[in-house]
Amino acid sequence: MLQALLDSKDFLALTLANPETLGDEFSFTLGEHTRVEVWDTGVIVFEPVQAQGKDVILSCGVHGNETAPIELCNTLIKQLLQQKIIAKQRTLFLIGNPLAINNGTRIIDENMNRLFSGEHSNPPGLVNPERVRAKKLEAYVDRFFKGAAAGRQRIHYDLHTAMRASKHEKFAIYPYRPGRAYSAEQIMFLAASGVDTVLFHHEPTTTFSYFSSEQYGADAFTIELGKVYPMGQNDMTRFIAAQEMFMRLITDKPLALEPFSADKVNLYQVCRVINKHFDDFEFTFATDVENFRSFPKGFVLAREGGQEIKVEQECESIVFPNAKVPIGNRTVICLIPSVAPDVR
Repeated sequence: MLQALLDSKDFLALTLANPETLGDEFSFTLGEHTRVEVWDTGVIVFEPVQAQGKDVILSCGVHGNETAPIELCNTLIKQLLQQKIIAKQRTLFLIGNPLAINNGTRIIDENMNRLFSGEHSNPPGLVNPERVRAKKLEAYVDRFFKGAAAGRQRIHYDLHTAMRASKHEKFAIYPYRPGRAYSAEQIMFLAASGVDTVLFHHEPTTTFSYFSSEQYGADAFTIELGKVYPMGQNDMTRFIAAQEMFMRLITDKPLALEPFSADKVNLYQVCRVINKHFDDFEFTFATDVENFRSFPKGFVLAREGGQEIKVEQECESIVFPNAKVPIGNRTVICLIPSVAPDVR
């Protein structure tokens, strides 16, 4: 395995050729500046000999068909392995769901991004590949963040693409973090990366980014970088800004961020999540409606069990509508403009 990676510098190819395991862990050094550790398939760590003050996680492929972030991360990994760029921050790359990537599907059995914060082991337990993998990914995050001295800034960007078109092509979900202000620096980093829209979540969830935020105090985000396309069919020029900012972050180059201004970004507050309670749940709008489409107060968004579900605020925008989820799962997130969020 080690020689294959040293020869190809293609960690994604190695991962997809061995989607369940690479066998034993292995490590090697790049010059005299970086120790590289491979903990598992899809799990690679770059440990600078003289690390600066940030611990950075870039995860991708939690959903197997969201390919642009996978290609973006593999490009960064390849540049690090080729020593075209040199890591100055401790960096962990996670390729989340290799089996689903090989399958060309979002999932194998279950949505992995609902299985963190221990949800993977709640009934029915570790019964499918996503649950097993989510538990392992949690352990790798724990090992990484706890593998350095306390007091360092912890960052986790969980990278995705969306199943539908969007009024705002790139957007991020800021996990619920009661008692903690939102980071002005992080919001402007996202803006510099081309992610000009941020959603502030209103409650705990079982997503990967919430896990890192809640358990480790990380600046963590679920980041949607555009629309889903098959592997190799992404227009990677649309991700130049994101790749450049991730490279600057990892290599400790100046970020040159603008001061925070609410006028420079689109800020939304999640006002509610609508879950599915009956098999007959259906939306009233077209299946291809774009993310962030807005509806006026009183508009009937959906029907189920003989009841109508209406817009409650003066105007609500929607993201991630999906009626074809299991009972109990989220069908849509409803948003309102965020007014005076605590950003510092």
